[in-house]
Amino acid sequence: MTETEARQVLLVQAFEAGAETPLWTDADRQWATRHALQSAAAAAPAERFVVERAGHALQRLLPRDPAARRWLERRRWRPLWVALSALLAFLFGAGVDHVGATQRIDLLAPPVWALLAWNLAVYLALLMPHRATGLRRWLVRRWAGGDAGYEVRWTRASAPLSLARAALVLHVAAAALALGLVAGMYLRGLVLDYRAGWQSTFVDAPVVQAVLDTLLAPASALTGIPVPEVAPLRVAAGAAATGAAAPWIHLLAATLVLVVVLPRVVLALAAAGRARSLRASFPLALDEPYFERLRLQQAGRHALVQVLPYGAAMQAQAVLGLRALLATAFGDEVQLRVAPPLAYGDEPAPEALATPAGCTLRVALFDLAATPEAEPHGRFLAVLAGPLPRLAVADEAAFKHRFGALPERLAERRAAWQRLAQAQGVGLVCADLDVPELEAAARALKSALGA
Repeated sequence: MTETEARQVLLVQAFEAGAETPLWTDADRQWATRHALQSAAAAAPAERFVVERAGHALQRLLPRDPAARRWLERRRWRPLWVALSALLAFLFGAGVDHVGATQRIDLLAPPVWALLAWNLAVYLALLMPHRATGLRRWLVRRWAGGDAGYEVRWTRASAPLSLARAALVLHVAAAALALGLVAGMYLRGLVLDYRAGWQSTFVDAPVVQAVLDTLLAPASALTGIPVPEVAPLRVAAGAAATGAAAPWIHLLAATLVLVVVLPRVVLALAAAGRARSLRASFPLALDEPYFERLRLQQAGRHALVQVLPYGAAMQAQAVLGLRALLATAFGDEVQLRVAPPLAYGDEPAPEALATPAGCTLRVALFDLAATPEAEPHGRFLAVLAGPLPRLAVADEAAFKHRFGALPERLAERRAAWQRLAQAQGVGLVCADLDVPELEAAARALKSALGA
């Protein structure tokens, strides 16, 4: 799946995650599925079927929604940005008006050392685990400013690609900045007489010599220029530097090339290769219930949902209500496999947690009237963790029968269950399964499933 195809898929998914609207109806969904089944064989990879279906869906959706069409046509990345960042960084580096005060290279404090220190700090950060977490969060906040679902979905899904492109720009700019600084030193050295010197209140010449010998050793080995003696270059207060600056400029320039330019070029090439790979093979996760439903439609099968009641057995009306709710996301042919209820506080037996063959989703069913607790309820949700998606459903029927006249109590209890579900990383739907309000419950279900 390419980057363009992934954008199309996520755009269609965003519209299908909400309720039916004039822009996109259930009839449109069925039409797109039929045409995708005709254009993509049943044996085709699920990814190809999803892409084909999105292409057909957009034939109807884009003429109706100009905003979606503009978003799809908008270019988020232009290779010209790399060249522009390199040019600006080079000019900035070359435009630094001096490498030392009064045409003097201060051996202890030229801009070169600051640039080297910054790049070494960047390399160290790149070696640290989870280094991209903060930047990824920033990118999501930066690009997910709109209220359109497809904008947020694309921002989250494209974070790896966006990070690779951002890294490409930053590495190229860093290399160009160093090259600009080198060019600036040599260009000004042609028309100005730079002198080298140093001064310090606390550091003596032997220490300065040892530090510079160490820092400039790679450049000295590369250029064959020995590090000059620094003792004669010490400048008294108010005096002018007298040492020749040419060898120091050569050594500083070689150090910049070794420490900044070459590593940054390698990192830029790696980032460009990763961006190119992600663009051609976009890593869109297809394990969400939305894509699972499409896969079942492609195979001509129906969704099978395993229901595991906790604390109380399911009544027949609740089973019908839950099936009607799940049908809004998985189709009218969804099948429920209800397991025997697990008593409060009991440990589930392994056979009770066995997943039926062909299962699409596992649902943990709770009674909203029960106070959610991290130990029994949270532990039960944790036990259900596995390769299959999980969903928590809290039946409001008993609670509404007791506290129907106190809506604030209902809101408080819903919030308590929501906190428990979030702590376990599970989507939650609160609904009265005896008489479910399908429209509102369906929205909550799709949000919980990430559909």
